Amino acid sequence: MEVLASDDHVAEGGDGLAPETARPRLKTPFLRWARTVACTFAVLAASATAVTANAETPSPAAARSLLLDACRVGNIVLAVGERGAVVRSDDSGRSWSTVHSPTEATLTGINFADATTGWIVGHDATVLKSSDGGASWSPQNTGAPEDTSFLDVLAVDANTAITVGAFGACYITSDGGHAWTRRKLLEEELHLNRLTRGRGSDVLIAGERGTLLRLADVRADPVALSTSYDGSFNGVLAIGPSQLLAYGLRGHAFRSLDDGAHWEPIGNMPAALLSTGVILSSGPVVLAGQARVILVSHDTGSTFSPWPTSLTTAVARLLEAPDGSLLAFGEGGATRLPPPAPTAPAAKP
Repeated sequence: MEVLASDDHVAEGGDGLAPETARPRLKTPFLRWARTVACTFAVLAASATAVTANAETPSPAAARSLLLDACRVGNIVLAVGERGAVVRSDDSGRSWSTVHSPTEATLTGINFADATTGWIVGHDATVLKSSDGGASWSPQNTGAPEDTSFLDVLAVDANTAITVGAFGACYITSDGGHAWTRRKLLEEELHLNRLTRGRGSDVLIAGERGTLLRLADVRADPVALSTSYDGSFNGVLAIGPSQLLAYGLRGHAFRSLDDGAHWEPIGNMPAALLSTGVILSSGPVVLAGQARVILVSHDTGSTFSPWPTSLTTAVARLLEAPDGSLLAFGEGGATRLPPPAPTAPAAKP
């Protein structure tokens, strides 16, 4: 998932960008990455670093370029990115192969409902569907304008999916993608950055200008979750039955213990953009983003501490691999990392 933020919110921490004005263009959260004007995507920097550790076979160039989202389908990992790239790993990210893609548009989101049915979304109003576990993909027409930038997708079941994007774009399908319906979730045309499964059938949406929304299902009216923050949120994690963690620009992160009714800021966070988070099966919560910042929490998000890794590029997506390793996707393609310890290291005497 590629997160877009308007100039005023990228500039909130003094990054040297223009203050709030009318918004004729978008910027990705990674200042070295992509800049979009409508559906135009120009890559500013690309990394040629190796894609994996201990790879047994050469990986395609697509897996070493900009990757923006990834998901697991059983023991398979699929990732998507620039120039229509779709790549696949059957060995927890040790090696990668290219999957045929029917588009050259930048792909920003991928999600599966089950072992067979999934969707990919991206720029240029791109929506792709797979009915064979990601082995092949076919385009679908949502009816959205051609310059629509979709940023994320959530496959609820084999028939139902929701996609969101820039300037408030939101479309849903209930018939496997044969027909899509536009939804207006907000009065303002704010960027909607990330979709997350919440409790039960809840769908959580994170966006700019402090936007946090909950849908009881994809057709339900949105309920706003209010925090004290009016900058961009890039994602929200459902950590427990009633515990949520939202994260965004300049290290801003908030925690709720009552399913979003009340929020408290998480202190002592570095002032770096946080673009992705993951809850590992071993217990730790990991956040990452720009400036090579990776943070880990061993107390379900109450506190975070820096986690040193070998990464030298920005991260768009974290994913736990089937073998328990941590996969980081971003500027450097796909990188395998050993997971953090399940418990906090003992304090030095």
